[in-house]
Amino acid sequence: MSRTVTLVLVDPAGELLGALPPFPVGSPWWQEVAEVVAGAGVDVTVLRLLRTDRPAPPGGHVTYLAETRERPDGLIPLGADLTPHAHRAPWASPGGPAATLAWASGALDRLGLADVTVRQQRTWNLSAIWRVDGAQGPVAWIKQVPGFFAHEPAVLGLVASVAPELVPYVLAAGEEGRMLLAHVPGEDRYGAGPELCAAIAEAFHPVQQHFARHPEELAGAGAPDRRLAAGRFAAVAAPYLGGIPGLAELIDGLPDRLAAVAGCGLPDTLVHGDLHPGNVRTDGADRLTIVDWGDAAIGNPAFDLLRLIDGVEAPEPLVTAWARRWREAVPGSDPERAVELLRPVAPLESAATYAGFLARIEQSEWPYHAHDVPDRLAAAVAAWKVAA
Repeated sequence: MSRTVTLVLVDPAGELLGALPPFPVGSPWWQEVAEVVAGAGVDVTVLRLLRTDRPAPPGGHVTYLAETRERPDGLIPLGADLTPHAHRAPWASPGGPAATLAWASGALDRLGLADVTVRQQRTWNLSAIWRVDGAQGPVAWIKQVPGFFAHEPAVLGLVASVAPELVPYVLAAGEEGRMLLAHVPGEDRYGAGPELCAAIAEAFHPVQQHFARHPEELAGAGAPDRRLAAGRFAAVAAPYLGGIPGLAELIDGLPDRLAAVAGCGLPDTLVHGDLHPGNVRTDGADRLTIVDWGDAAIGNPAFDLLRLIDGVEAPEPLVTAWARRWREAVPGSDPERAVELLRPVAPLESAATYAGFLARIEQSEWPYHAHDVPDRLAAAVAAWKVAA
């Protein structure tokens, strides 16, 4: 699967110039723009999604707004609505990326990393990312996140204080969600099997155990409070109660279910929020680094386990080892029962997360997430029925 791209161009002053003729790119994922930039034929920075011919990614024909200092010939007379939007990301308007790159340039200079090349990699409502290459390859990454992820560099610092090898090193952090991260050698481990998942759970446990004893550090870093609350899930589910059979019954039973979870004795702590192998990098020396901490919050550690084992065949040994560690850390707790009780709640948590994104991004970028809310609610009902 690939994607066809149209770039509507705007200059740094915000003047619409027209659009480049459509061209294909290999990657179907809308937020990945390295190939888009490389294939444009002119020097561009992709700002944001304007429209698509599909209700959700991947693939299809995708139209972006892109900034350029050039005035290429042969442009198509195609425009875009440039009206300011209250939820527009700082990097999604003309001049926004330039401001971030100027900040990063200053930070790189102070670190003695001046002779570098910066290449745009990703832009969407959850992040803008540039790779910083030196003579021998990548040396750092520039990342900017929206206000609702602004706690990410502070959380990275907290995790590094407990397990410095487990997270990317924060070289610099600035205003408007900007951060400069040291490059992590290796590769993302999408699709990795149970052996790596077990290693991830084991490596993360000391961090979660530490912050179970020091939740005030998480609050001080601005980590969102996602401790279990039936009302939060009920509010997200309300618009869909009539369209997803069984959802109303699941929501009605949540207070009793969450009370039973509390009785299992697992402490609230730092949760990564999206702990799957694709958010983990490993190298030839077996170094394991967990990345993308924007979803980090204060919550029940079983949520990270459930995300980690999603799709893993025969996850029982992983769950058993995870539960043993928590029983040793919290004598008298019942981690296995907490996992079973939370199986239908984990998709509700995901639905609440996606609903939070939709409430804080502009409508043109809703296709990234809109289908995820009903999908996760339906998954919650399916998990509830299996457990019943």
